[in-house]
Amino acid sequence: MSKRFLILQLRPEAEASDDEYAAFLRFGGLAASDTHRIRLERDDLPDLDVTDYAGVIVGGGPGCVSDAPEDKTELDARAEAACLSLMPQITEMDHPFMGCCYGIGILAHHLGAEVSKAQYGEPVSAVTCTQTAQGEVDAMLQGLPQQFDAFVGHKEAVQHLPDGAVQLLSGDTCPFQMIRYKSNVYATQFHPEADGHGFATRIRIYKDKGYFPPEDAEALTEMVHAADVTAPPAILRNFVDRYR
Repeated sequence: MSKRFLILQLRPEAEASDDEYAAFLRFGGLAASDTHRIRLERDDLPDLDVTDYAGVIVGGGPGCVSDAPEDKTELDARAEAACLSLMPQITEMDHPFMGCCYGIGILAHHLGAEVSKAQYGEPVSAVTCTQTAQGEVDAMLQGLPQQFDAFVGHKEAVQHLPDGAVQLLSGDTCPFQMIRYKSNVYATQFHPEADGHGFATRIRIYKDKGYFPPEDAEALTEMVHAADVTAPPAILRNFVDRYR
């Protein structure tokens, strides 16, 4: 029997979490039986060995790695701590990992890089990502165009490339759109699992979370539905196909 993929989620809103999980399944070409899903804000993380899984996928969330402890909700702090507790295993063993949005902050923070709101935050939008020389030959980006648009919306970002990591995708407003550590540990600043419908759902759910003025929600929803964002989900499929 093939190993399952471990999917870790940090969204406290059931609708947002379920929609994200469904997108991971759909775009990754996965059945629910191919995964072990853990909602970290709700469920305790069991004592586990990541090598029992084909790979680990971490989703996004409304929290920020760089928030002061007193500014984190109890749920966000617990979910973040649980996710960080697995990073030593993942990075030391170079175990397949795909961190999506919040996941790049988790990875970079673990590796000792600065994750903060100093610069590179991006409003809810579709941004252009460009492959670097390393990206052009990386397995996760095979079959994708040299430039493509992806959905973002984040208050914090990686401020410098972590030691031992390479930059795979760059962007004009946020330089580290996708990175790789060692050979198998990946993370994106954008949301590879998000299409227009999924991002519109998040705009509705998170309109009062400080990502944008609430009165802009309708215009942003129209924008994401009109955006030409079709390439990023191939990254998830490449990840699943390589490590399944």
